[in-house]
Amino acid sequence: MQERHDAPLAPLTTFRLGGPATRLVTATTDAEVIDVVREADRTRTPLLVIGEGSNLVIGDKGFEGTALLIGTRGFELSGTHLELAAGEVWTDAVARTVDAGLAGIECLAGIPGSAGATPIQNVGAYGQEVSSTISEVIAYDRHTGETVTLTNDDCAFSYRHSRFKEDPTRYVVLRVHFELEDADGLSAPIKYAETARTLGVEPGDRVPLADARETVLKLRAGKGMVLDPDDHDTWSAGSFFTNPILTDTQFAEFHARVKQHLGEDAEPPAYPAGDGRTKTSAAWLIDKAGFTKGYGTGPARISTKHTLALTNRGDATTEDLLALAREVVAGVRETFGITLVNEPVTVGVTL
Repeated sequence: MQERHDAPLAPLTTFRLGGPATRLVTATTDAEVIDVVREADRTRTPLLVIGEGSNLVIGDKGFEGTALLIGTRGFELSGTHLELAAGEVWTDAVARTVDAGLAGIECLAGIPGSAGATPIQNVGAYGQEVSSTISEVIAYDRHTGETVTLTNDDCAFSYRHSRFKEDPTRYVVLRVHFELEDADGLSAPIKYAETARTLGVEPGDRVPLADARETVLKLRAGKGMVLDPDDHDTWSAGSFFTNPILTDTQFAEFHARVKQHLGEDAEPPAYPAGDGRTKTSAAWLIDKAGFTKGYGTGPARISTKHTLALTNRGDATTEDLLALAREVVAGVRETFGITLVNEPVTVGVTL
């Protein structure tokens, strides 16, 4: 276990933003993780848990407390059952399951972050979500002081949400178990239209696992969603806002504003979201509200490849980023009556 004081946190995030932590501890075993958490709780010291830092917006003043960097490693495959330590690099784990001929997370390739972070916001992309394959999560429960096992149902997964996100100070994820599928080297059925179109198949078809993974990586790279230290479009947290989910009444009001703003022939993206609700596209809203690719003149701008990513062009501060985010939120609200919600976790700052 390593410990540093007044330690910079910006290098630990994909935004490369944020001030220092009073204390930074790197834990490489589950026992070390638990010891650090228990110490922080016993001394009532604020605690910030960091994986790969791909979903964090840390304030310029930094974090007054203990920052815990999860450095645990572990990849165990038994048949179709996969166990990952929380600190495993997610993109590497996906590649290894594809190499092993197992389906279920191949379309989640290229997503930056750690395995332990995936259940927290129910990571998903290109027609897959981890909630479809997670069988259980092993976590330290800060309320009871015990290590607990939560089943898939216990996790209360929904769109970009979970029990862990609902109660962010209670659980520290230690290990995640997945139940994958042996489909003779083929992927899970392709659900996302863009992926199917790029692969030249119909939605619902299966393709070789490697083809599915490589296609998703290419699609993500084209949108600046695969980390590249030389490409400032990837100095981001990926999608900065979640796709709004609207009730029938809300969607009807939104639909009327679309017609008013864009013309009678305009139709917004609409996808069934269950329980009489409809999901629309945050990227579409941002673009149609006038915030196009590359928008901005300062050190924080919208990605030149995707309107849903806010980026650090090299010398931005967190306040620069938040100013841009607030401008986008206000513009979308004024135009369409919808308030966008940030996907990344904010530390010491708010929108």
